[in-house]
Amino acid sequence: MNILALGAHPDDIEYGCGGTFLKFARKGMNIFYLVLTKGEFGGDPETRQREQEEAMRLLGVKKIFWAGYTDTELPKERIIITYIDKVIKDVKPDEVYVNYIDDIHQDHRTMAECALAATRYIKKVFFYEDYTSNNFEPDIFVDIEDVLEEKKKLIQVYSSQVAKAYPTKLDMVESVKAIANFRGFQGKVKYAEGFKAFRFLRDDI
Repeated sequence: MNILALGAHPDDIEYGCGGTFLKFARKGMNIFYLVLTKGEFGGDPETRQREQEEAMRLLGVKKIFWAGYTDTELPKERIIITYIDKVIKDVKPDEVYVNYIDDIHQDHRTMAECALAATRYIKKVFFYEDYTSNNFEPDIFVDIEDVLEEKKKLIQVYSSQVAKAYPTKLDMVESVKAIANFRGFQGKVKYAEGFKAFRFLRDDI
């Protein structure tokens, strides 16, 4: 299977999907990334790019597509949709994962809106959550208890972001565990990641 993950910034994908993708990688699935920006509004872009590429190496991601847009200054939707279309033709994904559409960060909203248009013929499209997501109510859960420590290591790679002072008093690593605990409670396991299906066509029956 080919899995395509779409993120507006470095660390978005690992934060929302890191545990699930670690499990995908164990099964030998092909994982590809498309990241719109280098997150320069939130830190040094070269540092953030290096962190993203190190996280990819730990995950065994096959290829990353850097769109090269500027953080918080994304172009009109049509341009991004066209770019995602080209990546989809290259990757031919069986499943796509993308930022949630109800989000307080404008880049996340734009990415999600564009992805919905670009993935119009993909059978399985899922939203993942970020710490800026609003009203995120997952309907699919993945048990990540066996890979939680590995996911925390993925997040620790983003040292430029982990070191920031967050209003919650939890750093990124701590918040990842807290969210996993909460989603696990909802999914009736200890630790989980939650996803919301935009489209989920059963083709295994």
